[in-house]
Amino acid sequence: MSEHKIAIIGSGPAGYTAAIYTSRANIKTDVFMGNQPGGQLTTTTEIENFPGFATGIMGPELMQNMENQAVRFGAKMLQEEVQSIDVIQADKPKFRIKTYAGEYEYDAVIIASGATARYLGLPNEEKWVGKGYHTCATCDGFFYRGKEIAVVGGGDSAMEEANFLTKFATKVYLIHRSDQYKASKIMLDRAKANPKIEFLPFNKVSDFIIDDKNNFSGVILENLDTNNKTNLNIEGLFVAIGHNPNTEFVDSLALPKDEIGYLIPQSRVNPEDRVSPFQTASSIKGIFVAGDVEDNYYRQAITAAGDGCKAAIDLERFLESL
Repeated sequence: MSEHKIAIIGSGPAGYTAAIYTSRANIKTDVFMGNQPGGQLTTTTEIENFPGFATGIMGPELMQNMENQAVRFGAKMLQEEVQSIDVIQADKPKFRIKTYAGEYEYDAVIIASGATARYLGLPNEEKWVGKGYHTCATCDGFFYRGKEIAVVGGGDSAMEEANFLTKFATKVYLIHRSDQYKASKIMLDRAKANPKIEFLPFNKVSDFIIDDKNNFSGVILENLDTNNKTNLNIEGLFVAIGHNPNTEFVDSLALPKDEIGYLIPQSRVNPEDRVSPFQTASSIKGIFVAGDVEDNYYRQAITAAGDGCKAAIDLERFLESL
Protein backbone atom coordinates (compact mmCIF):
# COMPACT_ATOMS: atom_id res chain seq x y z
CA MET A 1 0.00 0.00 0.00
CA SER A 2 1.31 3.42 -0.98
CA GLU A 3 2.35 5.76 1.83
CA HIS A 4 0.27 8.48 0.19
CA LYS A 5 -3.32 9.21 1.10
CA ILE A 6 -5.65 11.03 -1.27
CA ALA A 7 -9.18 12.41 -1.29
CA ILE A 8 -11.81 12.31 -4.00
CA ILE A 9 -14.62 14.82 -3.61
CA GLY A 10 -17.74 13.61 -5.34
CA SER A 11 -19.47 10.30 -5.89
CA GLY A 12 -20.76 10.46 -9.45
CA PRO A 13 -19.24 8.59 -12.41
CA ALA A 14 -16.07 10.74 -12.31
CA GLY A 15 -15.49 10.33 -8.58
CA TYR A 16 -16.24 6.61 -8.44
CA THR A 17 -14.14 5.84 -11.52
CA ALA A 18 -11.22 7.81 -10.09
CA ALA A 19 -11.61 5.86 -6.84
CA ILE A 20 -11.54 2.55 -8.71
CA TYR A 21 -8.25 3.50 -10.36
CA THR A 22 -6.50 5.03 -7.35
CA SER A 23 -7.50 2.31 -4.90
CA ARG A 24 -6.58 -0.38 -7.42
CA ALA A 25 -3.16 1.30 -7.62
CA ASN A 26 -2.84 0.74 -3.85
CA ILE A 27 -3.25 4.42 -2.98
CA LYS A 28 -5.21 5.03 0.21
CA THR A 29 -8.38 6.65 -1.07
CA ASP A 30 -11.17 8.45 0.77
CA VAL A 31 -14.28 9.37 -1.21
CA PHE A 32 -16.38 12.22 0.15
CA MET A 33 -19.83 11.29 -1.12
CA GLY A 34 -21.56 14.61 -0.45
CA ASN A 35 -25.25 15.19 0.06
CA GLN A 36 -26.27 13.23 -3.05
CA PRO A 37 -24.30 9.96 -3.12
CA GLY A 38 -24.17 8.70 -6.67
CA GLY A 39 -24.67 12.13 -8.20
CA GLN A 40 -27.22 13.11 -10.83
CA LEU A 41 -27.62 9.57 -12.18
CA THR A 42 -29.47 8.59 -9.02
CA THR A 43 -32.33 10.80 -10.22
CA THR A 44 -32.63 9.06 -13.60
CA THR A 45 -34.47 5.89 -14.45
CA GLU A 46 -33.19 3.54 -17.17
CA ILE A 47 -29.82 4.29 -18.80
CA GLU A 48 -29.38 2.78 -22.25
CA ASN A 49 -26.26 4.56 -23.52
CA PHE A 50 -23.67 3.46 -20.96
CA PRO A 51 -21.41 0.82 -22.57
CA GLY A 52 -21.62 -2.74 -21.32
CA PHE A 53 -25.35 -2.92 -20.55
CA ALA A 54 -27.07 -4.26 -23.65
CA THR A 55 -30.53 -4.08 -22.12
CA GLY A 56 -29.93 -0.90 -20.12
CA ILE A 57 -29.50 -0.34 -16.40
CA MET A 58 -31.22 1.84 -13.84
CA GLY A 59 -29.26 4.91 -12.82
CA PRO A 60 -29.14 4.14 -9.07
CA GLU A 61 -28.07 0.56 -9.80
CA LEU A 62 -25.23 1.70 -12.06
CA MET A 63 -23.92 4.05 -9.39
CA GLN A 64 -24.21 1.40 -6.68
CA ASN A 65 -22.20 -0.96 -8.90
CA MET A 66 -19.49 1.68 -9.31
CA GLU A 67 -19.39 2.30 -5.58
CA ASN A 68 -19.15 -1.42 -4.83
CA GLN A 69 -16.31 -1.79 -7.33
CA ALA A 70 -14.33 1.05 -5.72
CA VAL A 71 -14.92 -0.38 -2.24
CA ARG A 72 -13.80 -3.79 -3.45
CA PHE A 73 -10.37 -2.34 -4.23
CA GLY A 74 -10.13 -0.59 -0.89
CA ALA A 75 -11.65 2.87 -1.33
CA LYS A 76 -13.26 4.25 1.82
CA MET A 77 -16.64 5.94 1.44
CA LEU A 78 -17.36 8.90 3.72
CA GLN A 79 -20.94 10.13 3.74
CA GLU A 80 -19.83 13.68 4.43
CA GLU A 81 -20.07 16.97 2.56
CA VAL A 82 -16.85 18.94 2.12
CA GLN A 83 -17.01 22.49 3.44
CA SER A 84 -13.55 23.70 2.49
CA ILE A 85 -10.06 22.75 1.31
CA ASP A 86 -6.92 24.45 2.59
CA VAL A 87 -3.35 24.16 1.36
CA ILE A 88 -1.22 23.57 4.45
CA GLN A 89 1.99 22.70 2.59
CA ALA A 90 2.75 23.75 -0.97
CA ASP A 91 6.14 22.40 -2.09
CA LYS A 92 5.42 18.79 -1.15
CA PRO A 93 1.65 19.26 -1.15
CA LYS A 94 -0.51 18.66 1.87
CA PHE A 95 -4.19 19.57 2.05
CA ARG A 96 -6.69 19.90 4.87
CA ILE A 97 -10.31 19.05 4.11
CA LYS A 98 -13.01 20.20 6.51
CA THR A 99 -16.48 18.73 6.84
CA TYR A 100 -19.16 19.14 9.47
CA ALA A 101 -17.88 15.90 10.99
CA GLY A 102 -14.19 16.77 11.26
CA GLU A 103 -10.89 17.54 9.52
CA TYR A 104 -8.68 15.33 7.35
CA GLU A 105 -5.26 15.67 5.70
CA TYR A 106 -4.26 14.39 2.26
CA ASP A 107 -1.34 14.42 -0.16
CA ALA A 108 -3.51 15.07 -3.23
CA VAL A 109 -7.13 15.75 -4.10
CA ILE A 110 -9.40 15.04 -7.05
CA ILE A 111 -12.37 17.40 -7.27
CA ALA A 112 -15.20 15.54 -8.99
CA SER A 113 -18.15 17.28 -7.33
CA GLY A 114 -20.17 17.60 -10.52
CA ALA A 115 -22.81 20.15 -11.38
CA THR A 116 -26.44 20.59 -10.41
CA ALA A 117 -29.10 21.21 -13.03
CA ARG A 118 -31.14 24.34 -12.55
CA TYR A 119 -34.77 23.53 -11.96
CA LEU A 120 -37.85 25.69 -12.24
CA GLY A 121 -38.38 26.15 -8.52
CA LEU A 122 -41.84 24.59 -8.43
CA PRO A 123 -43.23 22.96 -5.28
CA ASN A 124 -42.31 19.28 -4.96
CA GLU A 125 -40.66 19.29 -8.40
CA GLU A 126 -37.85 16.94 -7.34
CA LYS A 127 -40.48 14.26 -6.83
CA TRP A 128 -41.03 14.15 -10.60
CA VAL A 129 -37.39 14.12 -11.71
CA GLY A 130 -37.04 11.10 -13.96
CA LYS A 131 -40.81 10.61 -13.93
CA GLY A 132 -41.81 13.02 -16.65
CA TYR A 133 -39.46 15.84 -15.61
CA HIS A 134 -35.93 15.80 -17.02
CA THR A 135 -32.77 17.83 -17.48
CA CYS A 136 -30.94 15.73 -20.09
CA ALA A 137 -32.40 15.14 -23.55
CA THR A 138 -29.65 12.79 -24.70
CA CYS A 139 -30.16 10.71 -21.55
CA ASP A 140 -33.94 10.44 -21.55
CA GLY A 141 -35.28 11.54 -24.93
CA PHE A 142 -35.51 7.98 -26.23
CA PHE A 143 -38.32 7.21 -23.80
CA TYR A 144 -40.62 9.70 -25.54
CA ARG A 145 -40.77 8.14 -28.97
CA GLY A 146 -44.10 8.98 -30.58
CA LYS A 147 -45.17 11.34 -27.78
CA GLU A 148 -45.65 15.08 -27.27
CA ILE A 149 -43.24 16.82 -24.93
CA ALA A 150 -41.93 20.30 -24.09
CA VAL A 151 -38.62 22.06 -23.46
CA VAL A 152 -38.17 25.10 -21.21
CA GLY A 153 -35.39 27.54 -22.10
CA GLY A 154 -34.21 30.14 -24.55
CA GLY A 155 -30.50 29.51 -25.05
CA ASP A 156 -28.46 27.31 -27.35
CA SER A 157 -28.93 24.32 -25.05
CA ALA A 158 -32.72 24.62 -25.25
CA MET A 159 -32.65 24.86 -29.06
CA GLU A 160 -30.24 21.95 -29.34
CA GLU A 161 -32.31 19.77 -27.00
CA ALA A 162 -35.56 20.65 -28.75
CA ASN A 163 -34.09 19.71 -32.13
CA PHE A 164 -32.63 16.51 -30.72
CA LEU A 165 -35.91 15.50 -29.13
CA THR A 166 -37.75 15.73 -32.47
CA LYS A 167 -35.91 12.54 -33.41
CA PHE A 168 -38.28 10.77 -31.02
CA ALA A 169 -41.25 12.98 -30.18
CA THR A 170 -44.08 13.79 -32.58
CA LYS A 171 -44.15 17.35 -31.25
CA VAL A 172 -41.91 19.51 -29.07
CA TYR A 173 -43.21 22.72 -27.48
CA LEU A 174 -40.53 25.30 -26.69
CA ILE A 175 -41.57 27.35 -23.66
CA HIS A 176 -39.85 30.66 -22.93
CA ARG A 177 -40.62 33.75 -20.87
CA SER A 178 -40.32 36.17 -23.83
CA ASP A 179 -39.85 36.23 -27.58
CA GLN A 180 -36.23 37.27 -27.16
CA TYR A 181 -33.85 34.31 -27.09
CA LYS A 182 -30.26 34.07 -25.92
CA ALA A 183 -29.58 31.35 -28.46
CA SER A 184 -27.26 32.06 -31.36
CA LYS A 185 -28.97 32.94 -34.65
CA ILE A 186 -28.03 29.69 -36.33
CA MET A 187 -29.41 27.57 -33.47
CA LEU A 188 -32.59 29.66 -33.24
CA ASP A 189 -33.17 29.52 -37.00
CA ARG A 190 -32.66 25.77 -36.99
CA ALA A 191 -35.28 25.32 -34.28
CA LYS A 192 -37.75 27.64 -36.02
CA ALA A 193 -37.33 25.72 -39.26
CA ASN A 194 -38.13 22.39 -37.59
CA PRO A 195 -41.79 21.58 -38.30
CA LYS A 196 -42.05 19.48 -35.13
CA ILE A 197 -41.18 22.42 -32.85
CA GLU A 198 -43.83 24.92 -31.76
CA PHE A 199 -42.67 28.06 -29.94
CA LEU A 200 -44.68 29.23 -26.93
CA PRO A 201 -43.20 32.63 -25.98
CA PHE A 202 -44.32 34.78 -23.05
CA ASN A 203 -45.12 31.68 -20.99
CA LYS A 204 -43.81 30.09 -17.86
CA VAL A 205 -44.57 26.74 -16.25
CA SER A 206 -46.47 27.46 -13.05
CA ASP A 207 -47.27 23.88 -11.99
CA PHE A 208 -47.43 20.25 -13.04
CA ILE A 209 -50.59 18.38 -14.00
CA ILE A 210 -50.88 15.04 -12.22
CA ASP A 211 -53.57 12.59 -13.35
CA ASP A 212 -55.82 10.46 -11.15
CA LYS A 213 -53.26 7.61 -11.31
CA ASN A 214 -50.62 9.93 -9.84
CA ASN A 215 -48.69 10.18 -13.11
CA PHE A 216 -47.21 13.28 -14.74
CA SER A 217 -49.55 14.31 -17.55
CA GLY A 218 -48.71 17.90 -18.42
CA VAL A 219 -48.04 21.42 -17.17
CA ILE A 220 -49.98 24.56 -16.37
CA LEU A 221 -48.73 27.50 -18.41
CA GLU A 222 -49.08 31.08 -17.23
CA ASN A 223 -49.06 33.72 -19.94
CA LEU A 224 -46.87 36.58 -18.72
CA ASP A 225 -48.76 39.15 -20.80
CA THR A 226 -52.31 38.26 -19.82
CA ASN A 227 -51.75 36.20 -16.63
CA ASN A 228 -54.13 33.63 -18.10
CA LYS A 229 -53.41 30.00 -17.27
CA THR A 230 -53.85 27.10 -19.67
CA ASN A 231 -53.21 23.38 -19.52
CA LEU A 232 -50.61 21.87 -21.84
CA ASN A 233 -51.07 18.13 -22.04
CA ILE A 234 -47.66 16.54 -22.61
CA GLU A 235 -45.95 13.38 -21.43
CA GLY A 236 -42.53 14.84 -20.67
CA LEU A 237 -40.94 18.15 -19.74
CA PHE A 238 -37.25 18.90 -20.31
CA VAL A 239 -35.64 21.87 -18.57
CA ALA A 240 -32.67 23.44 -20.35
CA ILE A 241 -31.91 26.54 -18.31
CA GLY A 242 -28.35 25.67 -17.37
CA HIS A 243 -26.33 23.95 -14.65
CA ASN A 244 -24.49 25.23 -11.58
CA PRO A 245 -21.09 23.62 -10.96
CA ASN A 246 -20.66 22.49 -7.36
CA THR A 247 -17.61 24.55 -6.46
CA GLU A 248 -18.58 26.60 -3.39
CA PHE A 249 -16.20 24.68 -1.13
CA VAL A 250 -13.12 25.68 -3.19
CA ASP A 251 -13.82 29.41 -3.28
CA SER A 252 -11.02 30.11 -0.79
CA LEU A 253 -8.50 28.48 -3.13
CA ALA A 254 -9.22 30.92 -5.97
CA LEU A 255 -8.99 28.17 -8.59
CA PRO A 256 -9.48 29.46 -12.14
CA LYS A 257 -13.03 29.21 -13.45
CA ASP A 258 -14.63 29.99 -16.78
CA GLU A 259 -17.30 32.64 -17.27
CA ILE A 260 -20.03 30.22 -16.14
CA GLY A 261 -18.18 29.05 -13.04
CA TYR A 262 -16.75 25.69 -14.12
CA LEU A 263 -13.25 24.81 -12.96
CA ILE A 264 -10.54 24.98 -15.61
CA PRO A 265 -8.10 22.04 -15.89
CA GLN A 266 -4.75 22.39 -17.62
CA SER A 267 -6.18 20.81 -20.78
CA ARG A 268 -8.25 23.97 -21.28
CA VAL A 269 -5.36 26.35 -20.72
CA ASN A 270 -3.19 27.65 -23.55
CA PRO A 271 -0.06 25.44 -23.73
CA GLU A 272 2.28 28.36 -23.06
CA ASP A 273 0.36 29.24 -19.87
CA ARG A 274 0.18 25.78 -18.31
CA VAL A 275 1.74 25.23 -14.90
CA SER A 276 1.55 21.43 -14.94
CA PRO A 277 2.16 18.68 -17.52
CA PHE A 278 -0.93 16.81 -16.29
CA GLN A 279 -4.06 17.45 -18.35
CA THR A 280 -6.50 17.17 -15.44
CA ALA A 281 -4.40 19.18 -13.00
CA SER A 282 -5.67 22.46 -11.61
CA SER A 283 -3.51 25.54 -11.11
CA ILE A 284 -2.62 24.27 -7.62
CA LYS A 285 -0.03 21.53 -7.40
CA GLY A 286 -1.66 18.34 -6.15
CA ILE A 287 -5.28 19.22 -6.97
CA PHE A 288 -6.95 17.63 -9.99
CA VAL A 289 -10.42 18.12 -11.48
CA ALA A 290 -12.70 15.71 -13.33
CA GLY A 291 -16.22 15.36 -14.65
CA ASP A 292 -19.09 17.82 -14.78
CA VAL A 293 -17.42 20.24 -12.37
CA GLU A 294 -15.23 21.22 -15.34
CA ASP A 295 -17.23 19.95 -18.34
CA ASN A 296 -19.98 22.33 -19.41
CA TYR A 297 -20.36 20.81 -22.86
CA TYR A 298 -20.73 17.01 -22.94
CA ARG A 299 -22.10 16.29 -19.44
CA GLN A 300 -22.49 12.56 -20.02
CA ALA A 301 -21.89 9.70 -17.59
CA ILE A 302 -19.36 8.08 -19.91
CA THR A 303 -17.34 11.28 -20.43
CA ALA A 304 -17.34 11.94 -16.68
CA ALA A 305 -16.10 8.40 -16.05
CA GLY A 306 -13.36 8.93 -18.63
CA ASP A 307 -12.37 12.15 -16.88
CA GLY A 308 -12.19 10.30 -13.56
CA CYS A 309 -9.88 7.72 -15.11
CA LYS A 310 -7.58 10.42 -16.50
CA ALA A 311 -7.48 12.33 -13.22
CA ALA A 312 -6.59 9.18 -11.29
CA ILE A 313 -3.75 8.32 -13.68
CA ASP A 314 -2.48 11.90 -13.56
CA LEU A 315 -2.61 11.88 -9.77
CA GLU A 316 -0.73 8.57 -9.55
CA ARG A 317 2.03 9.85 -11.84
CA PHE A 318 2.16 13.11 -9.92
CA LEU A 319 2.71 11.25 -6.63
CA GLU A 320 5.44 9.16 -8.26
CA SER A 321 7.20 12.36 -9.32
CA LEU A 322 7.45 13.76 -5.80
